Amino acid sequence: MADVQWFPGHMKKAERMMQDSLRLVDAVCEVADARIPFSSRNPDLDAIVSGRKPRLLILNRADQADPAVTAQWRAYYKANGVPFLECDARSGRGMKDLARALRALRGKPGPMRAMVAGVPNVGKSTFINKVSGRKTAAVSDRPGVTRGKQWITVDSRLELLDTPGILWPRFDDPAVGDALAFTGAVKDDVLDTEALAAKLLVTLRALYPGAIRDRYKFDPDPEAQGWELLETCARKRGFLMAGGNVNTERMAAVLLDEFRGGKLGRISLERPVGD
Repeated sequence: MADVQWFPGHMKKAERMMQDSLRLVDAVCEVADARIPFSSRNPDLDAIVSGRKPRLLILNRADQADPAVTAQWRAYYKANGVPFLECDARSGRGMKDLARALRALRGKPGPMRAMVAGVPNVGKSTFINKVSGRKTAAVSDRPGVTRGKQWITVDSRLELLDTPGILWPRFDDPAVGDALAFTGAVKDDVLDTEALAAKLLVTLRALYPGAIRDRYKFDPDPEAQGWELLETCARKRGFLMAGGNVNTERMAAVLLDEFRGGKLGRISLERPVGD
């Protein structure tokens, strides 16, 4: 989605804040979405962090991702020497391993401070709340909720610095913009949600046609355009307006909400390069 550009002033400010705060921490936890492990990693973070602090990649929402595809990513990261941790912040799966993974990353015992960073809406605040065992960070399914840095004490040996989610100024690869928009990292109010939903249906038809069949009760025509698939979904749901026209705007909102909420099943939109 080449026309998706969302870089408000607060994101530039947040980027500068992250750079200034690196001196206060021992390591960085980069939270990414396990459904889109490539697109949900901000390339600007490399310039900010690399060579300054060790980094642990947190693949959040692993319980919504396709386990077979996540296994491919697991092998990919191990082969490339990328320290990572799979987890699901809502259920808490994998969270108990965080402190151990961070200390292994640093290579020595003792109290630690770690910065938590990532693009909007990858579940950073839910992650922090789960690992700390209390609601300390603001949580929302909308991007851009955390605006300032917050220190959260996990225990006497670990503190986390929550930071705002930041995107980068321009998505050079349209597929990256699409993936971020599908998962809600970009605000829907700056998007054409019907066009976005149509693209998502085309993507699902290619990767998980069974998800469309099971949820919306039809076999997607391999020759149909995305907007035609969206119309069919709307008819199947009974989203009709006066005159028999289908309400594709309503269907688009429902489709995006159900995909983001995991109601279409365990879906991964990206595979490692070469897979």
